[in-house]
Amino acid sequence: MNIEMFQTSLKEKGIELTEKQLSQFEKYFHLLVEWNEKMNLTGITEKEEVYLKHFYDSVTAAFYFNFKQDITVCDVGAGAGFPAIPLKICFPEIKLTVVDSLNKRIGFLEHVVKELGLENVSMYHDRAETFAHKPEFRQQFDLVMARAVARLSVLSELCLPLVKKGGHFLGMKGANLPEEVKEGEKAVKLLGGKIEDVHSFLLPIEESERNIVIIEKVKETPKKFPRKPGTPNKSPIQ
Repeated sequence: MNIEMFQTSLKEKGIELTEKQLSQFEKYFHLLVEWNEKMNLTGITEKEEVYLKHFYDSVTAAFYFNFKQDITVCDVGAGAGFPAIPLKICFPEIKLTVVDSLNKRIGFLEHVVKELGLENVSMYHDRAETFAHKPEFRQQFDLVMARAVARLSVLSELCLPLVKKGGHFLGMKGANLPEEVKEGEKAVKLLGGKIEDVHSFLLPIEESERNIVIIEKVKETPKKFPRKPGTPNKSPIQ
């Protein structure tokens, strides 16, 4: 996906990028490639692939959820900044919090935020399991997001405790989500959530399947969740 197609495809979805935003994406791409030589951030470094599989893919969340408002957003396990940074470039008014368990990645993201001139972004080096028990973050966010390989039951345990009642958790996944949703229904309910929508679509050009699940927080998460670091992955709520 070249830059022109990236810009046009987003415009068709009602997201019009200014010259400043386009130059922020360009700078982000160059920083990603530069830092990737020093540390393992991504296996995707070819420009058109980065624009499609990282930038465009991250912004697809905004096709199904309204980011054009002053909301608090937390990205759990942001890695090299996806979906958090592309969404923040497109919607500068969101208040963004990023959590990642690897300090080197947080260092990279802090550099990106500074170089791109992004405001209202907070970075935390922490495990999701411990971060969600801190009173200043627990059940405080309008929207919590994860673009991850973990199964929905695991992601729900890591993310729903951070969502305020009436807020949402948005999970970005590849294929096989319907089966995961079925498996994860018990976990979602136990953690205070209710599955609102599942959106399936194909990523342009390569036509690989993508799924976005939106879960509303309808009641408070029981105090014991999330369990100790590593436990949600080892023994998911069934």
